[in-house]
Parts: sequence; structure tokens; C-alpha cells
Amino acid sequence: MPELSHRRRMLVLAICCMSLLIVSLDNTALNVALPSMQRELHATTSGLQWAIDAYTLVLASLLMLAGSTADRIGRKRVFMAGLVIFTAGSLLCSLAPNLELLVVFRMVQAVGGSMLNPVAMSIITNTFTDPRERARAIGVWGAVVGISMAAGPLAGGLLVESVGWRSIFWVNLPVGLTALLLTLRFVPESRAPRPRRPDPVGQVLVIALFGSLTYAIIEAPDASLPEVLPFAAVAVAALLALLIYEPRRAEPLIDLRFFHSAPFSGATGIAVSAFAALGGFLFLSTLYLQNVRGLDALHAGLWMLPMAVPTLLCAPLSGRLVGSRGPRLPLLIAGAAMTVSGLLFALFEAETSNVTLFLGYVLFGVGFGFVNAPITNTAVSGMPRAQAGVAAAVASTSRQLGQTLGVAVIGAVLAAGIGSSPYRDTFVSAARPGWWILAACGGAVLVLGLLTSGRWAHRTAERTAERLETVEVRQPVGTSG
Repeated sequence: MPELSHRRRMLVLAICCMSLLIVSLDNTALNVALPSMQRELHATTSGLQWAIDAYTLVLASLLMLAGSTADRIGRKRVFMAGLVIFTAGSLLCSLAPNLELLVVFRMVQAVGGSMLNPVAMSIITNTFTDPRERARAIGVWGAVVGISMAAGPLAGGLLVESVGWRSIFWVNLPVGLTALLLTLRFVPESRAPRPRRPDPVGQVLVIALFGSLTYAIIEAPDASLPEVLPFAAVAVAALLALLIYEPRRAEPLIDLRFFHSAPFSGATGIAVSAFAALGGFLFLSTLYLQNVRGLDALHAGLWMLPMAVPTLLCAPLSGRLVGSRGPRLPLLIAGAAMTVSGLLFALFEAETSNVTLFLGYVLFGVGFGFVNAPITNTAVSGMPRAQAGVAAAVASTSRQLGQTLGVAVIGAVLAAGIGSSPYRDTFVSAARPGWWILAACGGAVLVLGLLTSGRWAHRTAERTAERLETVEVRQPVGTSG
């Protein structure tokens, strides 16, 4: 890809951020709409979990395929296809007559979404070649998540109260079309010099692993052991098959050699932990504010601002810290803040007091604001540029898998604790194990940040990058195992 002017690079960054905005805004706004959807569509707690997880599950399953496909046939081409499918899926979601079709249309959305964020990150990585400039660009990218968290609940609450929950999906239509036209005009095409061939077996195994695991977790509170056990067995078998099959391919869907790099492995674990905490936090908070406190969607959205605003403010600061001092300090701040937030709810029932609820939300927002930039920067900075799409897709997959598991696990814990009782009577006690899980996720971010940001970890990243580059040079184009 030719070197672009500073102004053109900034424009490419803005276009890529638009794709992240519609995906993130859709998810945060939809969380505020869950109680309204529950009433209109007569959904159970597991039904609400599927409305969220159907999207993140398909997204997680297809992100690596989208990243490698973009490296092979062209990032701009795949990115534009993703915008078209995501926008069309949003329109279908707004027309869904029941929960079952809404879940199906959310999956259509996810097919398009899988072509957006990892491919956009790959475009950014190849556009901003200077490490410090790339770190600042990733900080801006992370700030967009903060913007969506700040605007999503408020805009979602306003739309739900004034028009209805279906209008949340309408927001994606003008933004998606605008991003499509700007991409066509201003984003240059780029490909990996040595693209990988498809890995259909690996892709099927990934779908089987993620899908069966999520189903087993979500349905466990309401289903019998014989109904859940086969899906758990499929998940274990798919995982073992991936570990055996993928290393035997010269061009695997998941290149397990990436995980020889301690920073990359750490970034993957941190992404799963942090986004599991985010998914569970939003799920619990939304149901508590509306079903227990009795707030309408707009006021519930306003209560999300103490979490969203710190995320917005801390994300660019985190990007600058990563660029100037490395990822350790942002990760330590993130892990500590998220852990303390979870402990406030688990130990002191923070949701029962306005002061502690506000403090818990602020701490979580600070933690999540600091965690995104070091994840992305660490995941892609130590990898060869030719495989930027695959590396970014693994990081993005980890995020979506984490959010999927967070909603699935926390929702299952909540459903088991509440049973057939009213939310108002049992929510606080039923949610306490979930808050402990979220605190543990914050602790995992803290520990992994310490372990994977030292000199030893950086040496493993350098050795991994050297081995990957050596293999790429020796391996003929198109070779498959």
C-alpha cells in the first residue's frame, strides 16, 4: 500500500472508526432496550442472553476467517462487503416480529460485523507504520468505544422511550451508508504479500467450539444434564481437534505459533477477561436499573454515564501511555480499577446505595477505558505486518468470545439464583456470585498485565516474530498442509 499523506491517514482512521462506532453503539444501546424487548417479545432471561450472544457468538466465530480473507482478497473489498451486510442486517432486526427472528437477524448483522472491526484494525495497522503514531491511532480507536458507551445508553434510552426499541437499529442505516461511500472514495486497497489459503476444517471446528460451549452455558440453568452434556462434549472434542489439526497445516486458520509470544498470549487472555467483565457488567446493570429499581430506559441510560464517561476520557490517555511508556501501566490501572469495582458489588452490595453504585460504575469505566489500547497494540505490534489481519482478528475474536462468555455465564448464574422469583425480591443475592466473577476477571487483567509486559515477555515476542518471518520467506505462496 502506498504511503499516504497525514491528512489522508487521518481520514482513513475516521472512516474505520465509523464502522466501530455503529457496531459498539448498537451493542450498548441494545443493552438498555433489553427490558422493553423482554416485555414486548415475552422473552425469558435466556432469551435475552441469546439476543446479545447470537451476535457476539457469530462474530467471534467468523472474525479470523474475515481477517485472513481480507489479507488474501483485499481489505477494502471485505470491509465494504461488511458494511453492506451489517446495514442490511440492522434493517431486518428493526422489522423482526418475534424473538426467534430477531436472533436470526442479529446473526446476519454479525456476519457483516465480522468483516468490519478486525479488517478496519488491519487497515489502520498498515496505514500507520510508525509505532508511536500507530499507538496514538489505536488510542483514538479505543476512544470510539468510550464514545459509544457514553452515547449508546443515553441515545438508546431516549429512542426506546420516544419511539421504541426497534429504532435502535435505525441509527446504523445512515452511518453505515455514509461509511460505505467514504470507503469507496478514500480508503486504498491493500493485501498481504503472501496470503493464506482457506482452512474450512478449522473454521467448522471454531464454530462448533464456540457455539456448543455458549449453548451449554446459557441453557444449563433450565435444561437437564442429559440435554446439556452432549454440547459440552462437542466443545471439548472441537477444542482437542483444533489443537491437533491446526499445527499440522502450513496455513492454519489459527496460527498457534502466535501464542509462543508471551505478550500476544497475555493480550488474548486480557481481552477475554476484560470483555467478559464488560458483557456481564452491562447485562446485570441494565436488568437491575430497570427491573429492580423500576427506572425507565432513559434514566437507566443516564445512570450508565458514570461508567461511560471515564471510558471515553481514559481511552486516549491509555493510547498515549502505551506509545510513550508501554502497556504495563495502563494494564495495571485497568486491572486494579475493575477488580475494586467488582468487589464493591460483591462484598458491599454497591447497587443498593446511590453513592457506592456511582463509585462502582466510575471505577469500572476507568478500568475498561485503560484496557483496550494495550490489548490491541500488544496483539499486533509484535507480529509481521504481512499477518496483521490474522493477528488483529485473533485479538478481536478474544474480545467477542469474552463478551459472549460474560453474558452467558453471568446470565446463567443470575437465572439459577432467581429461578421463578420476581427480580425485585432476589436480584441482589442472586447477582452476588456474578459480581465475584467480574472481580476475578479484573484480577486476571492485573496479573496477566504484570506477567506479560516485562523484558522476558518482549524477548519471546521478538523470537516469535523472527520465526514467523523466517517461515514466511521459506514457504512458497499457496502452500497448504
